[in-house]
Amino acid sequence: MVRGYMRRYMRVHPYFYPRNDPLPSLLLSLMIDFPLHTALGLTLIGLYSISVLGLVLVVLLENRNPLKTIPWIIVLLMLPGVGLIFYVVFGQDNRRRRIISRRTYRRIMRPLRADAPRQDKCVVPPTYRPLMNMLNRNGRTPLLYGSRIDIYTRGEDKFDAFLEALRGARHHIHLQYYIFADDEIGRCVRQVLIERARAGVEVRVLYDDVGCWNVPNRFFDEMRREGIEVYAFLRVVFPLLTSKVNYRNHRKVAVIDGRTGFMGGMNIADRYVRGTAWGAWRDTHFRIEGKGVHGLQSAFLIDWYVVSRQLVKGKAYYPNEEFFDDNLMQILAGGPTGRWRVLLQAFIFCITNAKRYLYIQTPYFLPTEGLTQALQTAALGGVDVRLMLPERSDTRSANLASHSYLEDMLRAGVKVYFYRAGFLHSKLLLADDELACIGSANFDFRSFEHNFEINAFVYHRPFAERLRRMFMDDLQECMPIRASDWMRRPLPRRLIESFLRLFSPLL
Repeated sequence: MVRGYMRRYMRVHPYFYPRNDPLPSLLLSLMIDFPLHTALGLTLIGLYSISVLGLVLVVLLENRNPLKTIPWIIVLLMLPGVGLIFYVVFGQDNRRRRIISRRTYRRIMRPLRADAPRQDKCVVPPTYRPLMNMLNRNGRTPLLYGSRIDIYTRGEDKFDAFLEALRGARHHIHLQYYIFADDEIGRCVRQVLIERARAGVEVRVLYDDVGCWNVPNRFFDEMRREGIEVYAFLRVVFPLLTSKVNYRNHRKVAVIDGRTGFMGGMNIADRYVRGTAWGAWRDTHFRIEGKGVHGLQSAFLIDWYVVSRQLVKGKAYYPNEEFFDDNLMQILAGGPTGRWRVLLQAFIFCITNAKRYLYIQTPYFLPTEGLTQALQTAALGGVDVRLMLPERSDTRSANLASHSYLEDMLRAGVKVYFYRAGFLHSKLLLADDELACIGSANFDFRSFEHNFEINAFVYHRPFAERLRRMFMDDLQECMPIRASDWMRRPLPRRLIESFLRLFSPLL
């Protein structure tokens, strides 16, 4: 139709197109013969090119580590379409994004700061006073004095204590879990929550949308029908078109009446009781009573405000508590927002300031370059660095990628152990019988850079000594890795490990 119109226009208005002028005739010929779909394609290519170049400029202006900047630029330029989707989902830097206003944050944190201990009780080991200051300044985590901490290494013991605490709730129950499974344990916990809600207890539940992808909606709808407030954290509707899928809430937090709290590595699922096909599920979880619970409470209420826009506050959520012990702790809620990677900074500080020993348990060992250098430096400096990993994992790709980092660890003098009695899912860092770091964070890229995590830094010799004895007991179930044997792994296996290492930030 367009071509016919152009020919008729030339016949009606020949003076606009002199027959002896070749240029207009050539242009007109191109216009007539040029397919419309080709023009549309060139337009789309042009728009896409402008978008990619714009993203390249954004990546450059973010001033990231060149080791991250260069690969993203190559992906955007060399993989049309796919590179753009990968960047949207995995590549955006959310450090400067604010998920809660300063005013709201201060209102939630005000009761926590009002409970700060007297200065004569703040006996933090001199080595870790800079760490305390850094966590307070960058992570806004005040010192909390006098909590009692119970340790659970078996799922049966943890869930028995957990269910008992839920049944005793009188005012409120706040739960936040990465996985809330629709299985025997999950349904048992749900039934207790429904019973307490019917009794007039306020019940609020947060679950991670990706962690619970395989949980049917009716599982949570049944709780909602009983008056329980339930929200998914960062709901993902179109996984390929959003960066939310890469930023998950990995926290495991329970707060009952503001007096009892649970945190650690266990989600709500049968696997923590029944174990795996090759052995028990070895995890570590903690029950906290006293002021430390207020740190868990504030972390939950901040996340609750983010997803629900409900500001929950009041003295009932931060009741006066007696002192159970003379320990000090800081509850750090780390995440991919904010200016600083505070959790990563804290781990590096702990490693580089250890004087005698450093013991680490983690199910996944995919360290950042900074953590790698810190561990090697500590071991080369004579610190007794011991790293305990599972021999077999629930995620084979992550397990194989972890193995690619071990050669450099062993060469530097890090002692590596494989736990063989089942799957080791415990997350623990101990230093010099003075500091214990407990919580939800794994020793990997995802925990330090992408996930919302929660960890407690406990400054208390007796507590650290209890965890050290636990670590030594676990060593009895481990196989030490010798550097000479590790270097003789088959070449195909080493190639697979090295290839999967390329995807460490995504595993």
